[in-house]
Amino acid sequence: MPSVPDFVRPPRLHRGPIHLAPPDPKWPLQYAEVAARIRHVLGPVAVVVEHVGSTSVPGLAAKPVLDVLLLVPDPSEEPAYVPQLEAAGFLLHFREPEWHQHRMLEGTVDGRAVHLHVFSEDCVESARMRRFRDWLRNNEADRVLYERTKRDLAQQEWRYMQHYADAKTTVVEAIMARAMGAGPPSGPTGGFPVIPVAPPAA
Repeated sequence: MPSVPDFVRPPRLHRGPIHLAPPDPKWPLQYAEVAARIRHVLGPVAVVVEHVGSTSVPGLAAKPVLDVLLLVPDPSEEPAYVPQLEAAGFLLHFREPEWHQHRMLEGTVDGRAVHLHVFSEDCVESARMRRFRDWLRNNEADRVLYERTKRDLAQQEWRYMQHYADAKTTVVEAIMARAMGAGPPSGPTGGFPVIPVAPPAA
């Protein structure tokens, strides 16, 4: 499990239920804009940029926040990427050195909130995130289960968003167990368009 985060900026109080938006076909296009901005400012330091989280799964209701996975050679070397990302509008909110060197940055692109999760290119957690996404894209039963769980929890009052995320852990782990035991997903895009994001010219 993640360690206690080292907050660079204080966590925001939420104090209320969670708003889940209906699936929006604009989400993958908005992600493409975010990915292009990240690649533009980081160049080859951005080893992998991918859309993850519920907004990356067609047909799944989600908090209207784009979760983006960024893999860099070494997340602990913050000067290699944090100043460039902050100049582009993604601010470092916390670091978790004891949990895969995870860093979380937040920003807004064209009015859409973005959570940027930074790991190393060989991190097992990043592989889990992508596996979970691909499984939900291709498994209707677990997609329905996950959305039902989210809707039930979203009606409750939450002091912090993270508490809501933590409350999903039991269901997430059950789905992950099925995903890890099922072999490769049959269709990794799950109906989402594959949007190539070219790296900046040398």
